[in-house]
Amino acid sequence: MSTIDGLPAHILLVHAIVVLLPLNALLLAVSAIWRQARRRLAGANALLAVVVVTLVPITTDAGEWLERRVPRTDLLRAHTELGDTALFVALPVAVLALVVWWRQRENAIATQPAESDVDGPTAGGTATMARTAVRRRTFLAPASKTVTTVIAVLAVLAAGAACYQVYRIGDSGAQASWQGKFSSEPAPRGGH
Repeated sequence: MSTIDGLPAHILLVHAIVVLLPLNALLLAVSAIWRQARRRLAGANALLAVVVVTLVPITTDAGEWLERRVPRTDLLRAHTELGDTALFVALPVAVLALVVWWRQRENAIATQPAESDVDGPTAGGTATMARTAVRRRTFLAPASKTVTTVIAVLAVLAAGAACYQVYRIGDSGAQASWQGKFSSEPAPRGGH
């Protein structure tokens, strides 16, 4: 994908990454730390993480296409080198978002009561259903506070690194695009 409606695709796609990757990182940190948020946000954030990880190489590829069509400068070179690191911060966020979602899913399934057979008639003559917790196999230790803490710490670190790197990449792109190309004084308006 090189252009969208006549504009370089990179300048449009980059806005999705600048918004969605930090949002994904923030939701990861919140859902890793806060149990109620995890119940509500983990699934949606895991889906968002897959979208972001898919968009990053598409955006990078569009940026490489654009790079071959503009004058080479040191600022552009710095931006493209930083842009190549975006996937390295998006992947840990995505992996951890999937881990948080999977653990939430395992926890919900593991603690879900299951109906057993009818116990038989009671003193009043009606049958009762016994509800017992069924132990199911889990893979990511959803009940372990230690594992939850480790994942939360990793999530906060990955989220912070992703947000910082997105800032660095975006700033270098803005410098490459705009440095020396505007005036601090308003341009004179014609006709008046």
